[in-house]
Amino acid sequence: MRPMQIKMNHPRFLIVLVSCCLSACSGNLHTSLPYEPVRSFDRETADLAEVTADVIDQVEHAGVDNVLMVFDIDNTILAMEQGLGSDQWYEWQKELSNEEPCSPHNTGDRFAAQGALFFASAMRPTQADAAEQVSIIQDSGVAVIAVTSRGQQYRLQTFRELRRAGYNFSHSAIGPPGGYKEPFMPLEDGRLSLYEDGVFLTAGQHKGHMLYALLQKTDTGLPSVVIMADDKQKNLDAVKETFGLLDTPVHAWRYSGEDDQVNSFDPQVAYHQWRSIEDALRQIQRVLGPDNYDLDSVVRPSDCKQ
Repeated sequence: MRPMQIKMNHPRFLIVLVSCCLSACSGNLHTSLPYEPVRSFDRETADLAEVTADVIDQVEHAGVDNVLMVFDIDNTILAMEQGLGSDQWYEWQKELSNEEPCSPHNTGDRFAAQGALFFASAMRPTQADAAEQVSIIQDSGVAVIAVTSRGQQYRLQTFRELRRAGYNFSHSAIGPPGGYKEPFMPLEDGRLSLYEDGVFLTAGQHKGHMLYALLQKTDTGLPSVVIMADDKQKNLDAVKETFGLLDTPVHAWRYSGEDDQVNSFDPQVAYHQWRSIEDALRQIQRVLGPDNYDLDSVVRPSDCKQ
């Protein structure tokens, strides 16, 4: 078949052709300068206002319905009033359990001990305007949730301290109103987790896998960008790993506002604080019952010499 030939021997045709080319060039001029696509990044900040500014910027570029904001809790929006029972205390106890299980500083069941400490201790916002920054993001209309490594056994203590500090994720949450009444297993062969009022208690599981599982369970579509604030880089990396495979950019903000407190944690001080209140906590349990915490498993490993 011969190629189609266009006769261009009419002056008017040339005018139309030139006009079309100019229009096309004009169109290409506009389409060749689209807004910059959202890209993943890693940044560090000691001020949640920087995270807020990023969210507002992404709302303007990607649209309010296409942004998901995820906050960690411990050492990101809330912190213990003292080192005892803090995230850094937990990491110390975890290390002892793995490397020096018979150390006199090892409480035994760190999960049970931390539950008692969560019950007895108050928490503070990580910065004076932390709750205000979260509210500003929520008022922008984007979905805002909290994803914590805490387990469901800390539900009451967690919501008490969030409420006391002025945080409320229920009205900005994804999924059904109030979340789910019963714990569920987000991952095959995983651990039971709880999603309630916009707070996802993941029981220490991979935050990337857990966040994606939550999107699936709540029938929430992939956002154009996930913005996450967490004090632990490993959790940010986990989310980037999962959503990178889904071609969803992640703005990973490592919150450093509690770094000084974490770095100055003194195990000896925490140990003596624990010994000074342990009997009182056990007495409360004996008198009032183990409904809020149970220290019966907080004992030295059975194979350690007494």
